[in-house]
Amino acid sequence: MGVLDVGCFSAHLLVVDGSPLHPVLSHKTRLRLDLALDEHNRITRAGLDQLVLAVREAGRTARRERVPLLVPFATSVIRDAPNRAEVLAEIHRGTGIALRVFSGEEEARLAYVAARHWYGWSAGPLAVLDVGGGTVEFAAGEAGQPRVVRSLPLGARTLARSSADPALVRDRVRAGLADVDVRGHRGVACSKVFQQLARLTGARPQRDGPHVPRVLRLADLRRWAPRLAAMPARKRARLPGISPHRAAQSAAGAVVAEALMAVTGHDVVDICPWSTREGLLLSLQDEAPGSDDEICWVA
Repeated sequence: MGVLDVGCFSAHLLVVDGSPLHPVLSHKTRLRLDLALDEHNRITRAGLDQLVLAVREAGRTARRERVPLLVPFATSVIRDAPNRAEVLAEIHRGTGIALRVFSGEEEARLAYVAARHWYGWSAGPLAVLDVGGGTVEFAAGEAGQPRVVRSLPLGARTLARSSADPALVRDRVRAGLADVDVRGHRGVACSKVFQQLARLTGARPQRDGPHVPRVLRLADLRRWAPRLAAMPARKRARLPGISPHRAAQSAAGAVVAEALMAVTGHDVVDICPWSTREGLLLSLQDEAPGSDDEICWVA
């Protein structure tokens, strides 16, 4: 089975036969939807053309590899676009693939499922933090499914476009998690934002493999956040871990990551190599094939 994860920077087709740790196929098409949003966050014609081409290529790859089950989904850049219905309809017409759209709360749940499978039951209670482009997801619990999930409109791309004040960001995170108590929970961070910030502050590079322990410390993040804010994007792109296409929003990502860690009381978080995409694959493995009418079968 496979998933097609269509986000701001890529359309990523991941196919597994068993564990997501050893995919049989990983195919990625680069996107730059951050450059294809108008002032109202609508996806422009240029962005829609990118999407149709990328999804069509992923569908062809899946058919060529005879992937029997494909679940395609779109993340917040499409989910939160005012012209979402038009975009999804155009992609369907141009590719034959109907993209699924998860709520932020469902993305939080899937990230928790991924983290729980990665760290196992011995990890104890988990508090899972996920900074995306449009939204921030939070989930916590002690069992296989989270007992609390939250989604806040404070993603790195969103904040970069609004130039939000760090104190205001922290206040909004605190308000969104006001009724959440995660004392005693192991802090786990999913998402590229946390991975890149961890690398920036000294973690081993991704090429060393997923099993290398990586952490992000709040003290290190607090030292780097103002430095990132003071740099132009082109200079950030030369730093360890900061990819050129994410450099424009890396300072905003640091601001919201710091707020999440501070509000939830975590001086350090473990970096989980799995997130929503792997959580979806793991959830699908527990479902009977064909039990969900939103699943897209690829001939």
